[in-house]
Amino acid sequence: MSRFWNARVHALHPYIPGEQPRISNLLKLNTNESPYGPSPLAKAAVSSAAQDDLRLYPDPLATELRETIATLHGTTSDHIFVGNGSDEVLAHVFRGLFHDDAPLFFSDVTYGFYPVFCGLFQQPAQELPLAEDYTIDVTAYDAQEEKDCGGIIVANPNANTGLSLSLRDIETLAKRHPNRVVVIDEAYVDFGAESAIPLTNIYDNLLVVQTLSKSYALAGLRVGFAIGSPELIEGLNRVKDSFNSYPISRPSQAGAIAALKDQAWLKDITGRVQATRDRLIPALENLGFQVLPSCANFILVRHPAHPAGSLAARLRERAILVRHLSTPRIRDWLRITIGTDEDSTRLTDTLKDLL
Repeated sequence: MSRFWNARVHALHPYIPGEQPRISNLLKLNTNESPYGPSPLAKAAVSSAAQDDLRLYPDPLATELRETIATLHGTTSDHIFVGNGSDEVLAHVFRGLFHDDAPLFFSDVTYGFYPVFCGLFQQPAQELPLAEDYTIDVTAYDAQEEKDCGGIIVANPNANTGLSLSLRDIETLAKRHPNRVVVIDEAYVDFGAESAIPLTNIYDNLLVVQTLSKSYALAGLRVGFAIGSPELIEGLNRVKDSFNSYPISRPSQAGAIAALKDQAWLKDITGRVQATRDRLIPALENLGFQVLPSCANFILVRHPAHPAGSLAARLRERAILVRHLSTPRIRDWLRITIGTDEDSTRLTDTLKDLL
């Protein structure tokens, strides 16, 4: 605590990212990073952009990047907003699109940044419990009166569970709250779920947020984007231009454009992750683990005979990092990032020894 902090900072409970230690022979399965490198075209574009032009500000509108995203998803650039990773995009959403005179709705197990943003931006919140099977019941998001809901945000696939909603359920949320923004956070959508982007052409209150950090293997570039109606995008631009008019660096814009154009690489590496995931799940089940079905590049697991915290600590002693989260509903579970086939073999062999 410090006498220099204002009351808002004193009250904050910041998001805690997965640790990034320097351990010899480390197998890092705790932060949902890609086990494969980005597109070779993206790496070449970043290198080419790191020239004398770095003395100049980047394009504040990220025009070519937005046009590339629009072309890929069959829309126009006035439907596209970009930022430094999806976290910055979401921060602008919280600042500018949710009504702070009513609670924002999100599930009790979801991306940990949502309650943090609520604290930072003084946004009231209402956490809605997942069903017993950890799925989202969209009928629970109905407000008695629309003024009682400040907006809705859903991670799909859901962060920390890997479970996904159908497009029918997402459409239900948008239909039932026509005057409130419904945000679908699709950080993991490329690993097996169905994107709600086509629905943004029908519902002007629906905003879809994606990132290049996971499926495109560009976590180090920090590029995210949102797709929605021009009305929503204009609101996000008003916030951005009141905060930082030059958010995306020249190398980041160049690398993102090249990666988005290399859809063959995306299909290859996401397909390899999905294949490894589908082999790892039964292998863990054979060791006595319960594993939730996943459409993400991670799985949520628990073992009835071994507490999650102690198991994570014992794995760490063997230089294998997994994520043990403190959220009450899943504190008995471990979240494990999908790596390569070799990573999975090392993990299961180590677990056999520990168990």
